[in-house]
Amino acid sequence: MKKVIIAEKPSVAKNIADATSAKRQNGYFEGENYLITWAFGHLLQLYDAKDYDPKMKVWKMENFPYIPEHFLYKLKSGKGDGKPDQGVVRQIGIIKNLIDRNDVDGVISATDDDREGQIIADEILNYIDTKKPVERILLSEWTSEEVQRGLDNLIPNTQMQPLQDAGFGRQIADWLIGINLTSVATLKYRQNHEYHLLNVGRVLMPTLKIIYDRDMEIEHFTVTRYYKLTGTFLKDQDPFKAVYYEGKNEKFDQKQDLERILALVKGHDGEVIGREVKEKKEYPPYLFNLTALQGHITGKYRGWSSDKVLKVAQDLYEKKLITYPRTASVVLDESLKEKTARVFGIQKKSSPYAEEMKFHTSKRLFDSKKVESHSAIIPTYVIPSKLTEDETKVYEAVRNRFLAQFMPLCVVSDTQLTIRICHEPGKYLEDVKGLFIAKGKIQKEAGWKKVEGIDSKETLLPPVQKGDVLPMKKIVIEEVERKPPKPHTEKTLLRVMETCGKKYQEKDEEEMMMAILSGFSIGTPATRAETIKKLGKAGYITRKGKSLRCTELGRLMVETFPAKELFDLEYTGKLEKTLSDIEKSRFTKNEFLGFIETFVSQSVDKIKQDQHFGGEPLHKEPVGICPECGAPVLENRKGFGCSNWKNGCKFAVWKDDAFIRSLGKKVSYDMVKILLEHGKVGFRKCRSKKGNLFDAYFYYEKDEKTGKYSWRLEFI
Repeated sequence: MKKVIIAEKPSVAKNIADATSAKRQNGYFEGENYLITWAFGHLLQLYDAKDYDPKMKVWKMENFPYIPEHFLYKLKSGKGDGKPDQGVVRQIGIIKNLIDRNDVDGVISATDDDREGQIIADEILNYIDTKKPVERILLSEWTSEEVQRGLDNLIPNTQMQPLQDAGFGRQIADWLIGINLTSVATLKYRQNHEYHLLNVGRVLMPTLKIIYDRDMEIEHFTVTRYYKLTGTFLKDQDPFKAVYYEGKNEKFDQKQDLERILALVKGHDGEVIGREVKEKKEYPPYLFNLTALQGHITGKYRGWSSDKVLKVAQDLYEKKLITYPRTASVVLDESLKEKTARVFGIQKKSSPYAEEMKFHTSKRLFDSKKVESHSAIIPTYVIPSKLTEDETKVYEAVRNRFLAQFMPLCVVSDTQLTIRICHEPGKYLEDVKGLFIAKGKIQKEAGWKKVEGIDSKETLLPPVQKGDVLPMKKIVIEEVERKPPKPHTEKTLLRVMETCGKKYQEKDEEEMMMAILSGFSIGTPATRAETIKKLGKAGYITRKGKSLRCTELGRLMVETFPAKELFDLEYTGKLEKTLSDIEKSRFTKNEFLGFIETFVSQSVDKIKQDQHFGGEPLHKEPVGICPECGAPVLENRKGFGCSNWKNGCKFAVWKDDAFIRSLGKKVSYDMVKILLEHGKVGFRKCRSKKGNLFDAYFYYEKDEKTGKYSWRLEFI
């Protein structure tokens, strides 16, 4: 008798076939003991609302909230016409025919060992409604040895019920939120708006809020300055710099405080009253989980998105070159020590630093308590023969991070010199209370940094000893402008999503790791990249280089959308944590869905009653007369435009005017009304880029050559 194995993708089915000597047939592989076939992701999908009830074919407010009594599945549709994809129909038929064969006595689910992978096979088996026993193979890589080991250690698929509940619970929750809130929001707000579809999602909204919050930090940032006093001292004609400190402070808000010190110390020597040398050992970074790998690659290479990193990593996994990439763990399970030793022995052979490497099993590398479902990403013992340029970048990053764990630690020597200004040795300036401090670092042993290709940036100090008296060559007051925070990139955004907005310092690595593994996050490693992609498609964010910024629509959603809980990082983190708890049998699917249904009903009611999305209601009366053609100028969601636009008049004043916003002001109805009546409008306390306040008249003038309008200032 034989068993049917269902893999998640054809490439994985091929790996299993290679390990079991099965031969290719039409839509499957056949061997002595196994029939191996495949899905290609989800072959089934939840019913659309219209599949349950014909009246849902047309969106009407009175039909929402819509919550089916039972959730049903259908074959995945093709090109948006609602008809089943013919490739899906064919593959489902092949799977059913194989399972129904008389020489088959069981089924093995071989999809990915995570929430989504579990339900990919379970959807198929539920749809086919097989009565034959189903077993589960759980693997983190698809090498021949691992496949054989997995087939020898099958477990009943019934043991995966908690993971299945979490998977189906997530799927249904996202359907309920997406279908109901997207439909009702679009119906409610599309009148008199340019928005055709408002995409609302459980993970989409809090991710948008993270980007919005950073935009607001940048927009409301007040430029301030501080001052530092820097002296250049000489040791045998070798110059080095030291900064003036009073206590632990080297930043002074008032320049005159340092001008007084400069006048006192100028022309005097400095005596070295302290020389402290500390030797520090630096550990290599932890192994990669998916978020860290995505951040590493998108930060290092231009043109990479987190979605692209995941796709390339998934390809490497299916080619048996790395372990399962969709993981939150940065350490390895202790059961993998022997296997890891073998991988290390094979991988190090091609490294120029092989002689320096030594295998170890420290808790920093192997710790089962810090592993959630899947261990960190490492290479397998299979050495690639041919990789694309993209595959090489991701594979080498994983391989180098793995080998770095077995290199010597990086050793650096930190030196701090303390200098006091003196008349002569031992006699100091009494009016100068502070000290000059110089800091330097010398890398004594590069260690693991050689494998990672990290060049150490060293601040070298000359061989100065305690008691040396050093002439001061130069002394200056430096003005430093405090910089606003930078816009989020995919690297920084993924990090915030992973920790649900919680900030952890390096010293809090352990706390951060356990928080990630608890499931308290926004999305999962597998879904975060797709979420960022969806935000762009929905028109909520825009990308400039690596920077991610909110669009006007994105801002409107955060500021005025009535279902505020969706933008609450804490709330979303609790939902994701609940799904994680379902996996651990601490919470039930039905309890979770009951909570979601209540939330959906309440949110739909809030949207129906809302009167303020997009800000205050629009003024219906004209704001003024168009300076171009004399027609009335009317307010819309994006600005104030000429009502004669259909005949070609392009006059408009945009609400989201970047120049006006950069000065800390906004374009309002009253402001445009004054502008159109008087030809100018006054603003008080505008803020320049350098943080200076000023008053000015603003003129909105047309360039006769280009036909475009722009602002001209006249200072008051």
